[in-house]
Amino acid sequence: MELPHTDPEAIKPRPDYPPKSPPPPKKPPSPPPPQTRLAPSPPALQPRGRGVRPVMKNRAGANWSLEAQPWAPGKAFTEVSSRLTRWGLKSPAALEGLVRHLVETVVADGGRHISLHLAEQDGQVLVLAFSHQPEPPELDSTVLPCLQKLGAVSCGEETTKEGRQVWALLDLSS
Repeated sequence: MELPHTDPEAIKPRPDYPPKSPPPPKKPPSPPPPQTRLAPSPPALQPRGRGVRPVMKNRAGANWSLEAQPWAPGKAFTEVSSRLTRWGLKSPAALEGLVRHLVETVVADGGRHISLHLAEQDGQVLVLAFSHQPEPPELDSTVLPCLQKLGAVSCGEETTKEGRQVWALLDLSS
């Protein structure tokens, strides 16, 4: 008779011994990212309508939306001259005729409303009128020479698929 401790089966380890431990994690868990807050964008960069509007830096600016009516040129002049006064600037004598001519030009395009934009920098004022009338009629060839006779230092016109832009630059020192 053999002793139990010499039996080869008795010396063999049990299959469930030693207990298996789970393998260590391959990568330690990372802590959650810190809460960050982004600074809000300046108001001029926030989307409005169809896209982002350009930023005007280091200059005063204003804009108005007016109905394309016969009274729009007078209203536009009133708005522009009062804004220049609010900015502490003196309206030149040529301003009324210039603004009225710009607005009359874009009202004649036949849209429902127009936009008027005003910007001042270094003693000059830019006045831009925008018709919002897709495919406006051909511009009269006398419009730009007339703007120059009214006192515009520089003037121009651009027609896009969204409408016509007519602008004039006026020197405030004259």
